[in-house]
This record gives sequence, structure tokens and C-alpha cells, in this order.
Amino acid sequence: MLFRILPVVFFFFAVVDACSPSDRAALLAFKAALKEPYLGIFNSWTGDSCCGGWYGVSCDPDTLKVTDISLRGESEDPIFEKAGRTGYMTGSISPEICKLDSLTILIVADWKGISGEIPKCLTKLSHLRVLDLVGNKISGEIPNDIGNLNKLTVLNIADNAISGAIPASIVNIGSLKHLDLRNNQITGEIPSDFGKLGMLSRALLGRNQITGAIPSSVTKMYRLADLDLSMNGISGIIPENIGNMPVLSTLNLDSNRISGQIPPTLISNGGLGILNLSRNALEGHIPDVFCTDSYFMALDLSFNALKGPIPNSLSSAKYVGHLDLSHNHLCGSIPIGSPFDHLEASSFTNNDCLCGNPLRTC
Repeated sequence: MLFRILPVVFFFFAVVDACSPSDRAALLAFKAALKEPYLGIFNSWTGDSCCGGWYGVSCDPDTLKVTDISLRGESEDPIFEKAGRTGYMTGSISPEICKLDSLTILIVADWKGISGEIPKCLTKLSHLRVLDLVGNKISGEIPNDIGNLNKLTVLNIADNAISGAIPASIVNIGSLKHLDLRNNQITGEIPSDFGKLGMLSRALLGRNQITGAIPSSVTKMYRLADLDLSMNGISGIIPENIGNMPVLSTLNLDSNRISGQIPPTLISNGGLGILNLSRNALEGHIPDVFCTDSYFMALDLSFNALKGPIPNSLSSAKYVGHLDLSHNHLCGSIPIGSPFDHLEASSFTNNDCLCGNPLRTC
């Protein structure tokens, strides 16, 4: 009796771990387009047990359809610890992956050598919630109809060689919470109705070639906490109401061509902890609206055309960690007391006529 039962048990577990033949074929085509020479992460991608034993693959236990592919080249997985190295993979992402019609998570991140383009057919994967391709050499453009992925919550394609403009359809991804396009070659302007992304909490677009102005619709993004537009070619003025955004805590606009004056709301916003407006063409006075709620871990206004005195109200701030006002046209005496008593001279150098500690005596 025991010998009759055991084959049935083994057959049961084999069936439980087996994904559909079409999903298995798509996975093998995906594998065939990639080469991973050092870690052997694809060694487990053999046989029919793709839902139980294939590295980085997960399935729906009821339908046995592939739902997750999670392959990270920088991981604490024992495979990486044993090898004592991070991952390296070449090849491209095969369009065959689009046949995994139940896919919700696609992570192929930090492999450094994966090239080719983002398969346009990915936008037909209606269940996709996470698309993370950070840290490769992927080129080409973001698919124009990326907005079809209306369940997407994370879109991370940072640190690649993506070119072209941000597709206008991106604003249709109403569920998007995390957008990271940093360190690519993206051109064009930010869509004017970018503010439609009402669930977005992080918009990281720095180190690209984006031009045009900051859309005023951004100020309506009431969940946005982190906005990084640094190191682009953005021009125009800073929207007046940007400082009224209720949860904005980090704003990096440095190294652009932004002109005009600093909106007072940016300085008086007690929740803003990191503000970097350096290396632009800002002019006028620094708004004298600091208050006891002001808590700046970093405040960098250097390399602009700001004039006038350092605001006395800055002394009333609860905390200012890093402060850089250098390379402007500021004039007058540096206020005494906190935070000025712990700052270096480099925070104030290359202005027209600033004086007082830690610079020369007035």
C-alpha cells in the first residue's frame, strides 16, 4: 500500500509546483535572452516545477499562473553572499515575457549589463503593479501607452540609458505612488497635467535633460513628499504655491536654469526638511519668514543671484543642519546665535559684502 501511495504523493507535489505550459515557455524564452555567468541563478530554471523551485519566480497558488518575477543583482540572498559579489547580467528583456498575462511584479534590477529596450508589449499586462528595471543599460524610450498600466504603483527605471520624452499618458496611472526616472537621458518637458498623479508620493526625475518649466499642477499633489528635478535644463519660475504642499519634505531643484524669486511659502513650510535650490538663476531677497517650526536638515541656496541681507528670522528656526548661502550677492552682517555659531566660513563665502563670524569682523 505504501508503495502505491508514494508515487501519487510525488505526482501531487509535481502538479502543485508546475505552472502552465505557456507560462513555462515564456519564462524559458525570457531566460534565453539573458546571460548570467557568475552566480548560476538560472540553474534552477529546469523541469516543470516553475512555481516552486525556480529562483525568483512566484505563482498564484490557485491558478498556478506566474505572478511575480523578482531578480535583483544586489541582494542579501545566500547565493550572493556565498559568491562574495554583486550580480552581473547581459542580454535583453525578451518580449516573450508579455505572454505572462497574470504578471503583477516584474523586477529585473541592478544587473548592470542588461541592454535593449523596454518591451512595448509590457503595457498590455493589465495586472502589473510593480515595474522595476533600475540599474541596467536599457535604452530606447518609455512606451507611449505606459498609461494603460492603471494598476501600477511603482515605476522605477532609474540608472539606465532611457531617452525620449516622458509620455503624456503617464498621468493616467492613477495608482502610481513611486516614480523614479533618475540618471537617464530623458528629454522634453514634464507633462503639464502631471498633477493628476494624485497618489504619487515620490517623483524622482533628476539627472536627465528635461527642459521647460515646472508645471503648476504639481502644487496640487497633496501626497507628494519627495520631488527631485535636479540636474536638468528646467527653466521658468518656481510655482508660487509649491510650499503649500502639505507633506512635501524634500525638494531638490538644484543645477537647472530656474529664475525669479524664492516663494516665501518654501521658507515658511515647517515640514520641509531638505531644500536645495543651488546653481540656478534665482534673484531677489531670501524671504524673511523663517519661524520656530522651521527644521532644515539641509538648506542650500548657493550659486544664485540672491541679494540683500541674511534674514534675521533664520535665528528663530528650530534647527538648521547644513546651510550654504555662498556664491550670491548677499550683503550685511551675519546674524549671531544658532544656527550661525556652528557653521563654517564656506557657508557664506563669495558674496558681495557679508561680514561677521565666521567671516571678517564688520
